[in-house]
Amino acid sequence: MYKETAKQVLDFIQKSPSCFHAVAEMAAMLKNAGYEELRECESWELKRGGKYFTTRNGSSLIAFAIGNDLDDYHFQVTSSHSDSPTFKVKEVAELKGKGGYVQLNTEGYGGMLCATWMDRPLSIAGRVLVKEGNTFVSKLLSFDKDLVLIPNVAIHMNRDVNNGMKYNNQVDLLPLFSAGECAENDYYELIADALGTTRENIFGCDLYLYNRMAPSIWGAKEEFISSPKLDDLQCAITSLKALLESKGNTHAVNVFACFDNEEVGSGTKQGACSTFLYDVLQRINDNMGFTKEDYYRAVAKSFMVSCDNAHAVHPNHPEKTDATNCTYMNKGIVVKFSANQKYTTDAISSAVFGGICEKAEVPVQYFANRSDAAGGSTLGNLSSQKVSMHTVDIGLPQLAMHSSYETAGIKDSYYMVKALTTFYNTNLHITDSESIEVQEN
Repeated sequence: MYKETAKQVLDFIQKSPSCFHAVAEMAAMLKNAGYEELRECESWELKRGGKYFTTRNGSSLIAFAIGNDLDDYHFQVTSSHSDSPTFKVKEVAELKGKGGYVQLNTEGYGGMLCATWMDRPLSIAGRVLVKEGNTFVSKLLSFDKDLVLIPNVAIHMNRDVNNGMKYNNQVDLLPLFSAGECAENDYYELIADALGTTRENIFGCDLYLYNRMAPSIWGAKEEFISSPKLDDLQCAITSLKALLESKGNTHAVNVFACFDNEEVGSGTKQGACSTFLYDVLQRINDNMGFTKEDYYRAVAKSFMVSCDNAHAVHPNHPEKTDATNCTYMNKGIVVKFSANQKYTTDAISSAVFGGICEKAEVPVQYFANRSDAAGGSTLGNLSSQKVSMHTVDIGLPQLAMHSSYETAGIKDSYYMVKALTTFYNTNLHITDSESIEVQEN
């Protein structure tokens, strides 16, 4: 069961070389499960018992299943993100160098471990806007080949490299595209050929580097998984699987949200800090014939599980984590705390999620940063700026977060699917901040 779930997670990640591909893959899974696609720019006609999804920017997605008995309804939400740290190819991409070298001009996206991107086959994926007649059409693009590489400087030319290296994104981390065989504009011709169009019809690109190294299940006892983009596609796909495997919630609207741009602050039209979630929840409320007052009451009784991976104790550096609030791979789901509210978890949301995991028979662990170290944040507290509800921040333990190739435990994806399926199948009856009853459907 652990290995099968892990294989499904890694298969999804391999099909998702960019956030646009990840959302397209999720949309295909939802359609196959009977979910109806809605467009934000069109009228919605929703029904009790219906299952729907919509996307924004092609890189964020919200799916929802409406209960049949909504007399006293609420929302039960999971949230995750589709993006990962990488390098974006600039619009004018080709850089000519000495001896005929052609590099691609790139810009860092998010905070990555730079060294992990070097000396390995990379490729390019994302979306391209192509003019067809009077219409600009967005097309997915992924070169399924080893296309570029970022070469290190030999140790003979940089004797101090192992004493610490400060990378300059504009100098050290530009990918090599050609040693001299490519002519000017061959990069753009390559894109046009892949899309069956001409260079003149390409009017915009959101293209990113991605690591070509295949995901792996490894170890003497197959205890580990390693892959690009575990943060946060591991949480995204396990959350979606939970929604699809759940039987539904009679008295609630079950919601799956996957946002873009978490790695750069979420402050975009498709980020967790946008109106995307608010807009969808409000439209559900209106379509069900409820009032604005009903919407406020529903949100006050709602609960969100914010899913974004967590740091496991590093085998070489256990001192980097807190002495007691630390987590390990294959030991269960991580509930994350922060006194400074980098995470949304409080006693109420922790208790509720702990009860869900107990019901699901899934192990739970707790994480907080060392008191003398600044930690990262995630999307739970950002989405709360637009839609405020009880929220718990959770994740799956992993090593080398923001590496181009990350590592996690083989068991934890299964734990996440099991816990979140139980969450979607359970009716959380919230009356106020002192009373939350976990009810059967």
